[in-house]
Amino acid sequence: NMNFLPGIWWSLPLVLVWATPPVTSSWWYMGAVGSSRVMCDNVPGLVSRQRQLCRRHPEAMLSIGRGVAAWTAECQHQFRRHRWDCNALERGQRLLGRVLLRSSRESAFVHAISSAGVVFAITRACSQGELKSCSCDPKKKGSAKDSKGHFDWGGCSDNIDYGIKFARAFVDAKEQKGKDARALMNLHNNRAGRKAVKRFLKQECKCHGVSGSCTLRTCWLAMADFRKTGDYLWKKYNGAIQVVMNQDGTGFTVANKKFKKPTTSDLVYFESSPDYCIRDRDVGSLGTAGRVCNQTSRGMDSCEVMCCGRGYDTSRVSRMTKCECKFHWCCAVRCQDCLEVVDIHTCKAPKSAGWISRT
Repeated sequence: NMNFLPGIWWSLPLVLVWATPPVTSSWWYMGAVGSSRVMCDNVPGLVSRQRQLCRRHPEAMLSIGRGVAAWTAECQHQFRRHRWDCNALERGQRLLGRVLLRSSRESAFVHAISSAGVVFAITRACSQGELKSCSCDPKKKGSAKDSKGHFDWGGCSDNIDYGIKFARAFVDAKEQKGKDARALMNLHNNRAGRKAVKRFLKQECKCHGVSGSCTLRTCWLAMADFRKTGDYLWKKYNGAIQVVMNQDGTGFTVANKKFKKPTTSDLVYFESSPDYCIRDRDVGSLGTAGRVCNQTSRGMDSCEVMCCGRGYDTSRVSRMTKCECKFHWCCAVRCQDCLEVVDIHTCKAPKSAGWISRT
């Protein structure tokens, strides 16, 4: 019985996709007061190792939920101009799981960004004192030196190593290591996602001294905004490397010898992506019928590409926008409300608009 869980859970190959319930909801209260076994045993889709971590760290499940919200929003942002727009969950369709059952570039990106989202959320929770098992980075103590001279570690450095360790244990537990090619691919892309968050860890400092002369500096390490991780992994998606399993089944090699061997930061995939033009449950495609396209673009969001050559409909709509904005001293920007008439272009549906059935 899942009635005490107002959040919606889907079991995916990599991590739980969860519509995060509020902190005050009854299930979180139950977990916080000691019923973590009841909570964790009733969440569908968890493997044994994940249930153990859930029981041991029930407070971390809320952070994971926040991480899911972060990576889902980032995935939708990065794919907003593409035929597959990572919006399967938002539209009420359980299609993302179908995407992940393939070994495509989209699956590679989702594994990487979701793993990164868990790292980011757990690390942030450590710094904010929300988890009993971690706090600020304990290694950042005493004095150190950089290109600008000596400084003292102070403040609260993000404990990225703990976030990576926890995410690796929780997310990778879904994959049976050494069992098949897809598991090997998923583990590789999970790792690439974790590394991406650490890549943008930056040193921030505060100066002390007369008139901010910086005779003394206090520094700490902080994660960058999650968008930087998303933008980086988007570049890796566009440069993802197709691979094949090697003969002994312990790793993979490039499918095309002209391409370089993938590093641990690259995304890898086995099979080509579908075109996502039409609704197809088997590949996790909602199709592009009704999607807004850009008539003047020559990119992936152009009406020709987005609509797969089917054409598009145009409707004229009126909307309120801010206009004639002026800066007033000091310090406000005041705008007027203006009525704007714009043309909206949406992709036509194929002649047969129903789901493709392969049965």
